[in-house]
Amino acid sequence: MDGTEQVQPSLNSSYVPSVGNHHVSEDEESEDTIPSASLLPKLSSVPLAVRYSPEDSYCLVYIIFFLMGIGSLLPWNFFITAKHYWLYKLSNNTNEGSDEEQRSPLSDYFESYLTIASTVPSVLCLILNFFLVNRLSAHVRILSSLFVILAVFIVTTVLVKVDVSDCRTEFFMGTLACVAVVSGASNLFSGSVFGISGHFPMRISQALISGQAMGGTLSAVASIVDLAVAKDVTDSALAYFLTADVFILICIVTYLLLPRLAYSRHYMLAASSSSSTAINEGGGVAGGGVSVPPLKPILRKTWVLGLSVFYVFFVSIMVFPAVSSGIQSVHKDSGSPWTTTYFVPLTSFLLYNVADFCGRQATAWLQLPGPTSRALPVLVLCRSVMVPLIMFCNYQPRDNIHTVLFTHDVYPVVFNCLLGLSNGYLGTLPMIYGPKVVPRELAEATGVVMSFFLTLGLAVGSAFSVLIVHCI
Repeated sequence: MDGTEQVQPSLNSSYVPSVGNHHVSEDEESEDTIPSASLLPKLSSVPLAVRYSPEDSYCLVYIIFFLMGIGSLLPWNFFITAKHYWLYKLSNNTNEGSDEEQRSPLSDYFESYLTIASTVPSVLCLILNFFLVNRLSAHVRILSSLFVILAVFIVTTVLVKVDVSDCRTEFFMGTLACVAVVSGASNLFSGSVFGISGHFPMRISQALISGQAMGGTLSAVASIVDLAVAKDVTDSALAYFLTADVFILICIVTYLLLPRLAYSRHYMLAASSSSSTAINEGGGVAGGGVSVPPLKPILRKTWVLGLSVFYVFFVSIMVFPAVSSGIQSVHKDSGSPWTTTYFVPLTSFLLYNVADFCGRQATAWLQLPGPTSRALPVLVLCRSVMVPLIMFCNYQPRDNIHTVLFTHDVYPVVFNCLLGLSNGYLGTLPMIYGPKVVPRELAEATGVVMSFFLTLGLAVGSAFSVLIVHCI
């Protein structure tokens, strides 16, 4: 291969920006994306299954990774979008038939604490995941985390019908503990899945990341449907969490199907082939595989991409959902269902997640700026303006900053769409570039590192979200 690319020659897949309907032939994609190609001589003795790539029949592998993406963020999204349920459980209103909202210290700041409880354990679990990459198989890590998520969600589903009016504080603490466990397991799951997706062509990584956005969209749609159909809050929440239980089971079943497909077996075999000849930083071969992947060569190639991912999600989580879900319609006093019941689920959760999905899906056709472009971090920094724009919408209650600059319902609609669209596009590009700009044998570990940057951004941003909510 000639070295005309801007990217370093150690790329494990020659980067070709996708613009419009640019088509890459199956043979070209095969040559570019076989994980062991850069480590093997031209006339290698590698098994034919590694040298020749089968087709992804009926896009089954793409669909499975898309479902894995949904499952990786679905638990967290189901927790944060069940806003009416948490307000009911934690408020001073014990009358199921009443629609009146009563404030309490627990309900006012629940979403901010929920975000912290979900992101801090996630960082710790992703650090653990990095050390487990070569110690524990991805198969074990993925299945164990899915079963933990399922167990916690079953407990959450059961608690829907339990009266907690006399022990709200205990329920609050227990819920945060459940969120912490689910979030940690979800990030162990997503980090592991994203790690193995680094051995596949870029379209598989893109499927996984698009699925994550679809998880938020599905949870928002489920929340709105439940609000419209269910007779009361608890019936709505019961159907809501049962939906999550069923989908987690689907993720377990489809993941178990993955090794049975020829397309995925091919890349998994290639991944094991490259890892068996893993090259350390000094160029030596680690005979039995290293216990911990070398971090320095990964960071040397991906630190700009990692910081870009960090800042994209840092900005997003500062205002979504803690601030954006507190923005009320300026016509709330009219009593219309649109301005009361459905305003927040539609303008905050659904619009944001749909825009986020569209932004992520756009990376399948358009991959600009490239992995080494200075424009990428510049665009990421420009998103900072979204924080004051959303803060000065009609967020309520406002205890300190009483000024509302954007006094029309169209503003939060536009701002949430821009926040979601930019989050999806600018957050996905570095994530799919990361595993492709390192040697092939480091692709899985790089996927975990990129997931760490993402989750660290969420963790730090969640702490700032609490500060912003208290300042407003």
